[in-house]
Amino acid sequence: MYELVLTNLIYRMDPEFAHRFAVKGFRYGGRTLRALGGRRVFPAPGEGAAVHALGLDFPAPLGLAAGMDKNAEAVVGLAAAGFSHIEIGTVTARAQPGNERPRSWREKDVRGLRNRMGFNNEGADAVARRLARLRSRKAGRDVILGVNIGKTKVTPAEDAPTDYGYSARLLAPYADYLVVNVSSPNTPGLRDLQSTEALRPILEHVRIAADDAAGDRYVPLLVKIAPDLADEDVDAVADLALELGLDGIVATNTTIAHDRGPGGLSGPPVRARALEVISRLRARVGEGMCLVGVGGITTVEDAQAMLDAGATLLQGYTAFVYEGPAWPARINAGVTPRR
Repeated sequence: MYELVLTNLIYRMDPEFAHRFAVKGFRYGGRTLRALGGRRVFPAPGEGAAVHALGLDFPAPLGLAAGMDKNAEAVVGLAAAGFSHIEIGTVTARAQPGNERPRSWREKDVRGLRNRMGFNNEGADAVARRLARLRSRKAGRDVILGVNIGKTKVTPAEDAPTDYGYSARLLAPYADYLVVNVSSPNTPGLRDLQSTEALRPILEHVRIAADDAAGDRYVPLLVKIAPDLADEDVDAVADLALELGLDGIVATNTTIAHDRGPGGLSGPPVRARALEVISRLRARVGEGMCLVGVGGITTVEDAQAMLDAGATLLQGYTAFVYEGPAWPARINAGVTPRR
């Protein structure tokens, strides 16, 4: 049924328009979706699917990756689709329009997406106000919420720690965890911040800012890395995460290792490398750190392979577009987390 909707309606829309249409749909249809979920229209998570990670109890492993709900507009509705957690963003310190259009493409032959959005978002101040309203309601407080933060495009690299810290200070009070995104290919120079020399002061600054803002409540901190890092750089990030006492690593973002045009590619083409990176990270950091596996998860078998490779939690976005609203619940009903 959804394949007919995809082919005859969604494919006829401009990809960015379809994205905005979906976010609005989940924003305003969230109450209906929650009611449908309550009647088990979507399958419930499998027995033993719950995961304790980051000091939180996740009902199942698979959550929504950052990139869909950039401004926290549809958190409750998206959670009702069966995601165990929602990661909003990427949010930058200052509002910015992102890159010029066109900047979003469907790669239908591989069921992938390609984008060069450039962190278009309303900025940390506006998102913080929206999150305050969200968390004032029980439905909003019930969602496990991650907040993904990035560097404002016009901020010089040397000022990146202060830029990230500004967002962390505003958003940490509403976040169940924070993710420092230094791995998008669509902000010039951003991936250079994955070097340990550049990354260390950012993470240290964000940790201090989050602690100051959240008071007595501890907000876990993770870093999101690219699939295109060389193995030795993956190891270096893992070692830095251990040294600084980070709570986790999100692996991976989109890849630029393709010949399809500008921007980062997501979906099945990323799967093999994402599995390699998760496996390598697990071997490097041991069992104590939370690893969030992202990249190319489409089937229950894909999700289980990522968990078996060492992921604690999972995230997806591209398959949600191609497989439909029941997809997250279907994945969470079929996987067995690591123990």
